[in-house]
Amino acid sequence: MSIKTATLTVINKRVSRKSHLLALALMSSSLLTGLSMTSMSAQAAGLGELFGNNNAAQSKFLPVDKAFQVGSITKATSKGTQLSITFDITPGHYVYKDKLTVSFPKGISATPLSFSQSTVSIDDPTFGKVPVFTQKNMVATTTLTTNNGKGAKNVPVIIGWQGCSKAGLCYPPEKIKTTVNIATVRK
Repeated sequence: MSIKTATLTVINKRVSRKSHLLALALMSSSLLTGLSMTSMSAQAAGLGELFGNNNAAQSKFLPVDKAFQVGSITKATSKGTQLSITFDITPGHYVYKDKLTVSFPKGISATPLSFSQSTVSIDDPTFGKVPVFTQKNMVATTTLTTNNGKGAKNVPVIIGWQGCSKAGLCYPPEKIKTTVNIATVRK
């Protein structure tokens, strides 16, 4: 009789544990599903508030294309093609000097960028002490040439840059793709 009682007690404990584990798993699953749905809704609402999807008058931050208008202009010269990158920076925003890049294929060279405005040094929460452009209008200029001195048509150029709002939002790095006709270098 004691063997049967001990066996039944062990079986009852196993069934009881399985029941508890099943109940715990179901509760955890329900709780996680509920939390994930709530947090996704809250995140979506938070992003809407940040970028003004609900009401532009209530938004704290501008969309990147409203905060920064970036374009490019080219001009053939005797030394190659001058590429000017224009920035219209909305007040309360800035562009990192060190994040401004120009990429192009092999066989193309560029002079160092020169700038129409001086930088201001700020203590940025992400990058520390860095030079930035805060002026409404800024132009970065370089001259592009081919390594063989001949002209080239429809050369792909990628302009990279990053900016932030002084109110506390750093926009992700941006890239603009364009093509440039590079003039023959005249001596």
